[in-house]
Amino acid sequence: MSQRPQALFAMAAEHVPQVFPPEVLARLRKSVELDPALVAQDFTEPAVRDVLAETEILVTGWGCPPLDETVLDAAPRLRAVLHSAGSVKSFAGPALWERGIAVSSAAAANALPVAEYTLAMILLAGKDVLAARERLRASRAPAGWGLVPGIGNHGRRVGVIGASRIGRRVLELLRPFDLRPALTDPYVDEREAAALGVPLLPLDALLRSSDIVTVHAPETPETRHLIGRRELALMPDGAALINTARGSLVDHDALVAELRAGRLTAILDVTDPEPLPADSPLYDLPGAFVTPHLAGSQGNELTRLGLAVAEEAERLLAGDGLAHAVDPAVLDHAA
Repeated sequence: MSQRPQALFAMAAEHVPQVFPPEVLARLRKSVELDPALVAQDFTEPAVRDVLAETEILVTGWGCPPLDETVLDAAPRLRAVLHSAGSVKSFAGPALWERGIAVSSAAAANALPVAEYTLAMILLAGKDVLAARERLRASRAPAGWGLVPGIGNHGRRVGVIGASRIGRRVLELLRPFDLRPALTDPYVDEREAAALGVPLLPLDALLRSSDIVTVHAPETPETRHLIGRRELALMPDGAALINTARGSLVDHDALVAELRAGRLTAILDVTDPEPLPADSPLYDLPGAFVTPHLAGSQGNELTRLGLAVAEEAERLLAGDGLAHAVDPAVLDHAA
């Protein structure tokens, strides 16, 4: 690509200025010919169709319409899709892969804030901060102060479910701490786990031995209710469950039963359904801490996603390969 290739935004229009603030947009436009005022939210719009016919690079994001055969037929020059978010499953159909179009994702950039959120919650859970806050709020008594036995982050076992980008980043962030991480993932072998610096355990063994369990597996038919009644029963008394993956991976009815019994605590950034209905007991149970799917990129963190796309566009212009290419062969068991 010796000249600037034609590009087109394809996403929900409100996300463009959030993900591509002026300085990031300017950097992207040094590599591609791009009209930031034209955003494809519907590929049948005449103005979009005219530009689509000349488009070599689609810059996609949350809200991108499906790239089916009809759309791809209207974009005969398309050679790359640079996605400014995580998973491409919602819009990347078989026709995209069959035509050999390169696809890149900013999933690695989006993994960092999720891993940071997870690390923070692991450390808070180890100190029993959330439950202690509830007890102090209820008692407002001196008994809430002083040394507390049975808590702390010295030597805690942290069980990581899934060696996804986020799961691996969590393992990296845990290294400076005096914690004992372990991993379970059916697609990872002992050699790879050793390279990550953690023991590889079967799911049941990980659940039995972990003080804190954090879920980072993809959402697939096989992982629905991966953590169900039986699995929750394996967790030791006082253990904490953190879920920043997808709500469907945890059986909420089974979790509510454990929380009501006071045996476990849970930190949930994702739920099933999402958002929760107004009468969900998860809003009120003292052992539940629910946040509104904010672990991923928010606010100024969105800039990191736009930068990831700008960097990939620069690589294309230089004739280099994509640094974050999506491999369709692993999509079935990837996030």
